Amino acid sequence: MPTGWRRPITCAALVSGLAVSFLSACGNSQITAPATSVPDFEKRLENLRTRSHIPAITAVIAKGQAIVWVKGFGIADLATQRPAADTTVYHLASLTKPFAATVILQLVEEGKVSLDDPVSRYGIQIPGPGIVLVRHLLSHTSEGTPGARYSYNGNRFGLLDSVIVRATGMSLGAALQERIFAKIGLHHTAPNPQSAAFRATSLNRAAFEANMARGYTYSGSKYNPTSYPSYFGSAAGLTASAVDVALFSMALDRGALLRPETRVLAYTPTVDPTGTSLPYALGWFSTRYKGVRIIWHYGLWTANSSLIIKVPERDLTFVVLANTDALSQAYPLGAGKLESSPWAREFLDAFVIGSLELPSTR
Repeated sequence: MPTGWRRPITCAALVSGLAVSFLSACGNSQITAPATSVPDFEKRLENLRTRSHIPAITAVIAKGQAIVWVKGFGIADLATQRPAADTTVYHLASLTKPFAATVILQLVEEGKVSLDDPVSRYGIQIPGPGIVLVRHLLSHTSEGTPGARYSYNGNRFGLLDSVIVRATGMSLGAALQERIFAKIGLHHTAPNPQSAAFRATSLNRAAFEANMARGYTYSGSKYNPTSYPSYFGSAAGLTASAVDVALFSMALDRGALLRPETRVLAYTPTVDPTGTSLPYALGWFSTRYKGVRIIWHYGLWTANSSLIIKVPERDLTFVVLANTDALSQAYPLGAGKLESSPWAREFLDAFVIGSLELPSTR
């Protein structure tokens, strides 16, 4: 796994060590009025894509139980000039976490797992002070004294594989397929095609990969094709179309995957021993943007990045997936700073803080 993905991110470290980067990310562009029309919003996303040197993105907006807007921008495969499309599949990286967390919470509903189970019950050994519980891994509060502080750590979250495997008696990939993908009809979602988990599916790898966006890094003025690591686990490694990610979000909203009270639990910010709300809940970030509660997650890994934003009070979901890391890499999203992302600001300022009307249908 790439070093940047492994490295834990603490709020304190970001405030002190990344202050300059954060100010640059948040303030390097002039404050502008929000988009005034859907075509204007599309133009702004296209400008962000080209300025960020991303060959392709696909973005989706859902309102209630309808996808009201979806659009591919740019080129998914520069060698073949295949354009980005509604159904183009991208690597989700850490946007895998909400999917895995949903399975854990289903198991909690079924009485097969408790959030207060010591992780040692599932064969997970974590040296250090205190007893690490399942909820600590789900909320990125397992480091140091468990529950005392937030530190985003994909490696620790990935240990939840063992909880799912032991509680279900099946592999992580099989559990996701049975409990989410097949249940709600996600036809463009699967484990990393390079992983053993994909080989255990009935999918044709060549056909599936033919619909995937090719990953790239950008150096100087050149795009370099980059192979994605073969990793697949609770922390990262799913692939999906932006539409399928939106369908997953919509299924959560209508109660098809979790009970309403469990969904509330998943979205409620973790609180530290001093009573301070932390930016992460259970598998999701839970923060506010200009006073509005936002449930969200991002993904960042080699040559891929992703972002999902849910606005419960407006019943809105925004998803954008990209085939370089530039959607997420420049911004301190791991510290819960959604406002640092220009992609998030364009959507939220137009459709949530602003009054731009959504299309009634796509």
